[in-house]
Amino acid sequence: MPADTLTLTDNRTAKTYEVAIKDGAIKATDLRQIKVDADDFGLMTYDPAFMNTAACKSRITFIDGDKGILNYRGYPIDQLGEGSYVETAYLLLHGELPNAAQLADFSAALLARVEVPAFFDNFFHAFEQSAHTMSMWMAGLAALSAAYPGARKVLDPASRHEYTLRGIAQVLTLAAYAHRRAQGLPIVKPKAGLGLVENFLHMLFDREPDPVLVKALDVLFILHADHEQNCSTSTMRLVGSSQVDPFTALAAASGALFGPLHGGANEAVLKMLRHIESVENIPAFIEGVKKGEGRLMGFGHRVYKNYDPRARIVKQTADAVFAVTGKNPLLDVAVELERIALSDEYFIKRRLYPNVDFYSGLIYEAMGFPVEMFTVLFGVARTSGWLSQWEELICDDDQKIGRPRQLYLGEARRDYVPLENRG
Repeated sequence: MPADTLTLTDNRTAKTYEVAIKDGAIKATDLRQIKVDADDFGLMTYDPAFMNTAACKSRITFIDGDKGILNYRGYPIDQLGEGSYVETAYLLLHGELPNAAQLADFSAALLARVEVPAFFDNFFHAFEQSAHTMSMWMAGLAALSAAYPGARKVLDPASRHEYTLRGIAQVLTLAAYAHRRAQGLPIVKPKAGLGLVENFLHMLFDREPDPVLVKALDVLFILHADHEQNCSTSTMRLVGSSQVDPFTALAAASGALFGPLHGGANEAVLKMLRHIESVENIPAFIEGVKKGEGRLMGFGHRVYKNYDPRARIVKQTADAVFAVTGKNPLLDVAVELERIALSDEYFIKRRLYPNVDFYSGLIYEAMGFPVEMFTVLFGVARTSGWLSQWEELICDDDQKIGRPRQLYLGEARRDYVPLENRG
């Protein structure tokens, strides 16, 4: 009997089956052979929220949640923070770090495409100023699909490359335009001679950006660039499996990110810290959490059962930012809350460690971003990861259009009863 197989016995029929094991997994379709009779559809797996189902093969991002490891293309996230977001985007797309000439060419290609089509000069004015910035940004992504009909040639490598570059560059411009609309301010055009992230801050705030803040945002973008098969990335792949253009798939992915359980966590952390208000109120808050009267936001993660490796880098970045902007008064509350939680047996036993969202909201607020921009910033950074995952999907011969199965628990066949005959 081959070692790389799994032997299953169906106790209903006493039949034994061998299922191949490859890359540490079995194919769910191999279970279809396990039937009671000819009318049986065959065995399926039932996995709500995909807790233990691999829907794809990927070479992009590796996570070991128990050990607190996050690698992009094999490179640890803390080492990539020494470079730039543009460098990381290149790595995600191409699989290797660029040399100096490749990085310069890639950066120039992005900057050459940062201008959005002319109709966006007035596009966001169609929205009420009170519209959520994330909603406007999502609409802008969908509008890029209308602006670039050539993007629908998804099986053409040259087309994919062109619109991937436009996507990574122009999501920043759309985000800046949406932010300006939400603030009731005129749009600011990209400026020649500035780097990608530097230009983004210029378009947002219409001033020369501080180099420390540019570097901080660069690092935050690197940390958020990809995170394996999370909700929004899985959405990007599922929608992309229909071979729709990348901008439509990006709009769908951003919709998944907009949910408070995915992209809105750092906003929830700020609300929690404001609710606590001062260091003196932390013990009472902690006791309330233990009694189920509140939640400790920014701690714990669906994947990480150890300290989120991104959280350490964010905390270091916070120190650099506050040296420029002045310390956020909520920082003392955050630091003390983290200290208590990490030394409390209740949280240790539940493996609740700070995640990337715990300090990022404080940084964004100190840099001048309203809370409505937090998820947009997440989406802007994640676009390079989304598009890398989309490219990998399109080039994977194993991938077909996504079509999950279901366990039907409804009524069996029954005949229609005319309205006049119903009791």
